[in-house]
Amino acid sequence: MSKILIIAEHQDGKLNGSTARCVTCARDLKAESIDVLVLAADPAGVAAEAAKIDGVSKVLTVARAENAHALAAVHAPQIAAAAKNGYTHVLAPSTTFGKDVLPRAAALLGVAQVSDISAVEGTHTFKRPIYAGNAIVTVEAPAGSVLVGTVRTASYAAAANGANAAPIEALALDAALPTHTRFVGLAQGKSDRPDLQGAARVVSGGRALGSSDAFKIIYALADKMGAAVGASRAAVDAGYVPSDLQVGQTGKIIAPDLYVAIGISGAIQHLTGIKDAGTIVAINKDAEAPIFEIADYGLVGDLFKLVPELEQALG
Repeated sequence: MSKILIIAEHQDGKLNGSTARCVTCARDLKAESIDVLVLAADPAGVAAEAAKIDGVSKVLTVARAENAHALAAVHAPQIAAAAKNGYTHVLAPSTTFGKDVLPRAAALLGVAQVSDISAVEGTHTFKRPIYAGNAIVTVEAPAGSVLVGTVRTASYAAAANGANAAPIEALALDAALPTHTRFVGLAQGKSDRPDLQGAARVVSGGRALGSSDAFKIIYALADKMGAAVGASRAAVDAGYVPSDLQVGQTGKIIAPDLYVAIGISGAIQHLTGIKDAGTIVAINKDAEAPIFEIADYGLVGDLFKLVPELEQALG
């Protein structure tokens, strides 16, 4: 039977919703147990959140001062050491965090990583997107070694909280941590809007906005809808918005219930990041724009007229 270890992603003492999505993926493996590993300086709060997720068998915590910040070089040796406690699978979300830390852990374990798992076919057989999502390939990993993989969180719904909390245990690891890597600082944007990767509604703008000042209509509509704000790569490259708002293959891959694309033509790298959205609405003056091929609803016209009208209609 499979025994799965999920690496919790968290920041500022809060568990990221991507961890619950990993649990949903792990359930498809029909595992004997699904444990969550929390690496932090003070893991109590994060561990309590993880313990509530339905399907989690146990939460393991490692409290070390070195774990105050999510440094891949520091986390990877601990993950590799924890994985040797009889685990058949080690999973982490295919987010910036997971993509950073898990390849290092896989290297320490001497195995190849399976990236962007989008569907489980068997204990060591998975589907994953390739060629910017234009094709889905089936990957089979050796059954005789631990499986290390990142989970495409846009392909899985977050597991709900269960009726009973899983037990929480402190884990003692014999892992030497490197000293050549140190935390200097974290620069990130602050916003009262929902987090882009976890939001149920997202409003995104493209290069057609023409300027960072014109992008204000995207923020205004998002505020009316209680939505997160995103952008195409072209808008980011043009300097309209910061890079942390970029949606697409080279940005954030998301799966909101509603995605509104405004002035976005629909380049393949952008479509890769939104193809799992529940409902896609596109506003573009070009009726032949590729975005309309995947949109559930489309409005052809001047976005500078249509967006204020839409905002007004929302009250």
